[in-house]
Amino acid sequence: MNLSNFQVSLTSAAIATILLSILFNWITLKRTKDFIPKKTKNEERLSSRYVPPFGGIACSIAFLISTRLLGQAESNFLYIGFFGVIISIIGLLDDLYNFKWFIKLIFQTIVVYIPLYNLNIFINFESLIGIEFNNSINYIVSTIWIMLIMNAINFIDNMDGLAVVVSSAICIQIAVLTNYLNQYKLTDISILLLCAIGGFLFFNFPPAKLYFGDSGSLFIGFCLGFMSILYNWAPEDITIYTSTLNPILLIFSVPLIDFLVVVTYRISIGKSPTIGGTDHISHRLLAKGFSEKKILSIFLIYSFGTFIFIYLSIFTSTQTSYLLIGCLFILYFLSYLISVRLKILT
Repeated sequence: MNLSNFQVSLTSAAIATILLSILFNWITLKRTKDFIPKKTKNEERLSSRYVPPFGGIACSIAFLISTRLLGQAESNFLYIGFFGVIISIIGLLDDLYNFKWFIKLIFQTIVVYIPLYNLNIFINFESLIGIEFNNSINYIVSTIWIMLIMNAINFIDNMDGLAVVVSSAICIQIAVLTNYLNQYKLTDISILLLCAIGGFLFFNFPPAKLYFGDSGSLFIGFCLGFMSILYNWAPEDITIYTSTLNPILLIFSVPLIDFLVVVTYRISIGKSPTIGGTDHISHRLLAKGFSEKKILSIFLIYSFGTFIFIYLSIFTSTQTSYLLIGCLFILYFLSYLISVRLKILT
């Protein structure tokens, strides 16, 4: 297949993904708008109205179908996608029955570790920091990393449209960067995932008619987490000066910072990090008088603002790249201080 034909196929698959996502989410809305689970988790949002948390299932189905039709699923991603479906089902069951946190942790660990081990993919610390570790440690750290991304996306799904905006920005950044690094399969997958999420935005934009739910946020986080380590971010034919870790940390900085801020704050006041609440940065901005649409704009601007740091981290010296990572942690502490300063909701 020549390039022009493939571009047509990718465009067709992208359009099909958006339409499938809209169709499946519309069906989901019609089927579930009057269905209320026995245990709802609206304590994580300021709105008291019930919104069905089942949009994630529709997005995951649309994404997997379009990926298979494009032919990209012939790679390891088909195998990974199978476990993505499992994590989505686990999230759906959690939306329905509200599992204990340690039950969810066990399931997440198993579902993430199996494809990592069977496909022999992991974060290679020898290439990152020059120290060789046993592969078991690489697998463990890689599992923790993907679970961190999954739960960070899950945490930031706390306001209408927020997880959609943040996840879409991450997909765009991965697509642009991997296209430059000639990692075209990952570029295509990122575009299709973006389209699946984009179709859901019609139902999740304030005021939301559907929520991602754990079935969606965990699936999106699962896919993004595997994307972050599945492909080579530093191919030998591209001149870059820093390790693969820096752009990845920067790309995921928005959900990671929110996750770290909330977890740190809850621990500091003696509250369990696993119990939902209205203490996210978005909630505090909302309580300060910002509208939901303005908050979405703030997160979107910041998400794309990291693009500058991402490119600087790739094409600058190692010392400069470490400085950029230091800026990331400074931003975390500043966010934490702002979160404490705006202590309105707990």
